[in-house]
Amino acid sequence: MVLEPPRRLVRALAEDPGADDAAAWLDRLPELVEAATRHHGVCVERLLQPGGRSGVVLLVRRADDAPAVLKLAPPRARPAAEAAALARWDGLGACRLLSEPEPGTEDGARHGAAPGGDATGRAPATLASERGLLLERLRPEISLSSLPQAKAMLEAAETVRRLWMPVTGESPYETLTARTERQAARMRQAAGPLVLPLVENALAVRRDLLADAARPDAERVLLHGAFRQAKVLAGERLPWLAVGPEPVIGERAYDVARLARDRLEDLVASDGGASAARRRVTKLADALDLDRDRVQGWAHFRATVAGVAALAAGRRQEGETLLEFAAWL
Repeated sequence: MVLEPPRRLVRALAEDPGADDAAAWLDRLPELVEAATRHHGVCVERLLQPGGRSGVVLLVRRADDAPAVLKLAPPRARPAAEAAALARWDGLGACRLLSEPEPGTEDGARHGAAPGGDATGRAPATLASERGLLLERLRPEISLSSLPQAKAMLEAAETVRRLWMPVTGESPYETLTARTERQAARMRQAAGPLVLPLVENALAVRRDLLADAARPDAERVLLHGAFRQAKVLAGERLPWLAVGPEPVIGERAYDVARLARDRLEDLVASDGGASAARRRVTKLADALDLDRDRVQGWAHFRATVAGVAALAAGRRQEGETLLEFAAWL
């Protein structure tokens, strides 16, 4: 099929540190789509536009004419980890994975798959990227962002709560320490002199949060990793289900931190935006029985990371808005 990747995806991949690998993946995308549709036995209805920032989403029909979604993403997006998390949740709070996890993942082994890849020796991340993920179809045109803010935050809190599952022993997921170290390194490299004081503060906050998280009794929970209102779509099986996880193992406060800055433009435009932002953090922490200071700390770090990245990519207004929010916290 003729496939023109969504512009949002092309821009996002171009900003990624692995842009060369991403460009090669985009060049192969038509053949990957053809191979993935054969593997899953589905027919493509249409490409979802504007789509996401990490992969291509296709609306498809299975052999029995049941609707589904086929998602393809480059290996750097860790589709194997996404599949493992969706399999672990098994429809509880998130869309269902309709295909078995790739061999070599925690849930792939649980489904009886051989460890370490397929007969060709390809790694699970490569297999998941080439074959794609076959997912339950939700209603992509309706997310929590379509609801009034107070109702959206209430539904978001109830949804994310269902996703938090304790993890013991080895897992296929990235740790919070490793993920935020990558983010911190990129932020240090990209930060200009004007934002350096804010960056240094965010790095200090991260160090303090991770020092506490290193305690033997610290939380080890499977997190969505990219949770926000736009990542929760209307469904048929349940009213609201999460999509697009970037799973990570860590403390729950990190998962709520991104949600705290949803509809940021409204906050910035309002009178008393700083106090409103802090009240939002407090409400989220109270609703989910979390430590307010830890939610606020992670919200500060994540907003600073995102703001510096936006400035580096030339998105000045977005970057300045994010850094203003970070400064409020």
